[in-house]
Amino acid sequence: METPKDPTSPAHRIREGLSRVAAVLRADDWERAARAGLNPTQLAILELLEARGSGLGVKEIAFHLGVSQPTATDSIAALARKGYVAKRSAEADRRGVSVGLTGSGAQLLGESGKTAGNAESAVATLADHEQEELLLALVKVIQALQEQDAIPIQRMCATCRYFAPFAHRDAAHPHHCHFVDAPFGQPDLRIDCRDHQTADPASRAATWEAFKAG
Repeated sequence: METPKDPTSPAHRIREGLSRVAAVLRADDWERAARAGLNPTQLAILELLEARGSGLGVKEIAFHLGVSQPTATDSIAALARKGYVAKRSAEADRRGVSVGLTGSGAQLLGESGKTAGNAESAVATLADHEQEELLLALVKVIQALQEQDAIPIQRMCATCRYFAPFAHRDAAHPHHCHFVDAPFGQPDLRIDCRDHQTADPASRAATWEAFKAG
């Protein structure tokens, strides 16, 4: 077979690579979910609700996971029957309902997450600097998806009101987290932080520009 003289763009080939990784991630999720007696959507709901003490509405859960509202409703009902989630009045609107994780759900999550899947093990084979570069690249991809409204605002450092990028001259710990009032390095950037508080749009834009410039 002759090698094509005009290969597809790097972006297209990276997408092909990510699709291969995504296939392994889906297989890992099925295996983890099966061990917990759940399906991947149900497990993803538990992971989404973890550390969200006030819970989330059904519509929010569906949006975050990229599933239909009926699918989210059915999965939540199944989890509620098993005692892993509970419905309660929403804090912002007493007429609304939010879904929160129960103690049993939290225990199940802890047990299901103890074993690294194939995708995580593969990433662990990369050198430290390669993992850092990959993490930074993923943060930028997630940021672009947020700007396209393809996904909700994620609970990562770059969107948090507590994040001050490149606030320190220390190359190993250039960033500052005002929540814990401590510097931290690039490898410590969070994709999903339980202490995250979303910054206002203007602050997020300014923080992102400072992060890119650094």
